[in-house]
Amino acid sequence: MEIDEPSSSLEEAAPAEGAGWTGEDGSAPRRAGEARMPFLEHLRELRIRLIRAVIALAAGVTLAYVFARQLFGLLTAPLRAAASGNVLLIGTGIGEAFFTKIKVALVAGLFVASPVVFHEIWRFVAPGLYDNEKRLAKPFVLCATFFFVLGGYFCWRVVFPLGFTFFLRQYRTIGVTPTIRISEYMTFASKLLLAFALTFEMPIFALFLTRLGILDHAMMLKYFRYAVLGIFVVAAALTPPDMVSQFLLAIPLIGLYGLSILVSYLFRAPKDAPVAAGDASPAA
Repeated sequence: MEIDEPSSSLEEAAPAEGAGWTGEDGSAPRRAGEARMPFLEHLRELRIRLIRAVIALAAGVTLAYVFARQLFGLLTAPLRAAASGNVLLIGTGIGEAFFTKIKVALVAGLFVASPVVFHEIWRFVAPGLYDNEKRLAKPFVLCATFFFVLGGYFCWRVVFPLGFTFFLRQYRTIGVTPTIRISEYMTFASKLLLAFALTFEMPIFALFLTRLGILDHAMMLKYFRYAVLGIFVVAAALTPPDMVSQFLLAIPLIGLYGLSILVSYLFRAPKDAPVAAGDASPAA
């Protein structure tokens, strides 16, 4: 009996040593496997989400390519309106028209597939969220898609006419009729469209980062000056190398940053969070 007592104490000590390492079946997994499995699972999940997003993007691009002619007409309409018909779009390469249609389809396809892309982004980060946060999936996808499309529409409706009017006026000051390559125009237009579409997501990310407790309005106000500097750096990186395009992106971005502060304030977490039942001290 005296020999059996040490082994009994060892059996009682074993679970304490492995506390926190028990698997779903109650057994203690190997620590080496435990360190590798989460990373491998994340890679597998990322691959699945990327594949689904790419499939959605391919479907959107295919659909957009069918209407490439009409979409190209929409994209060039602000330029033609600003030039009052005094602009000539040309192609200088044998395959330039085909690759221009591909660019048009890629840009339009991304907007078409954006709901699926945002949904897959959410599904990738959802396993790390609490149950009450996972219920924000539909609002996130809907709001992110809305602001993404709104940013592109704002660029097409407001920024393009203002920017093209300014640039084409410079041609008239030197008495030159503009002749613009379609590939250069599509590169310029697609960069601006995607830049505005992405930056219009700022209030959405501010909302969800606030709800997750990562960001608050006081922090955004404190770093407002640095944010303005960062906005101009981002505008310079995302737009073509000219001051007009940079200011046309930076000014709305500053307004969006202000809107993000308001959103963060309105959806801030309550200061006095309820105390959990397990944390309450027992009554005397």
